[in-house]
Amino acid sequence: MSSQEHAKRIQVPFESEETIRNLRAGDALLLNGTLYTARDAAHKRILEAADRGEDLPIPIERQVIYYVGPTPPRDGEAIGSAGPTTAYRMDPYTPPLIEMGLGGAIGKGYREAKVKEAMKGHPFVYMAAIGGAGALLGKRIKEAQVLAYEDLGTEAIRRLVVEDFPVIVINDTEGTDFYEVAQAPWRKAGDKA
Repeated sequence: MSSQEHAKRIQVPFESEETIRNLRAGDALLLNGTLYTARDAAHKRILEAADRGEDLPIPIERQVIYYVGPTPPRDGEAIGSAGPTTAYRMDPYTPPLIEMGLGGAIGKGYREAKVKEAMKGHPFVYMAAIGGAGALLGKRIKEAQVLAYEDLGTEAIRRLVVEDFPVIVINDTEGTDFYEVAQAPWRKAGDKA
């Protein structure tokens, strides 16, 4: 059996809050639909626009933001290498977006306690994509279009159409952290050594 046979196929943006709340830390997902890209500079601008009461460049409710700065595409490709950016860079901006109804984010690495705290009571999940697999992840992106902040170059906001984009749920709405769960048996084994 392939790993894809064990993964749940999920439509993005998420169809409902219930869909988000039913995801569990450790779930392998294949995302299909639309993602938006944004890194720290774009996050800052989104929140500044929200503070000024301006229209936002992307919808927020139940959407998923992928922390990525893709490379330019080669001929015939929608996008180049599209590996995840370290998530903690977005931690200062994530709690307000969760409050605004953001459904999820994709990156790599850990989230700060303030982000995990902000998730409590909100339909939001943090997912990880595999770092170092940017070329392969790029092949799961079928369309890419710059929507806003083109001056940021690779960090401009893009709309991506993805097909079977592989991620793992790291932090779920119940407060479970897959990194902690997965490391626990190894810590116990180390204590016995």
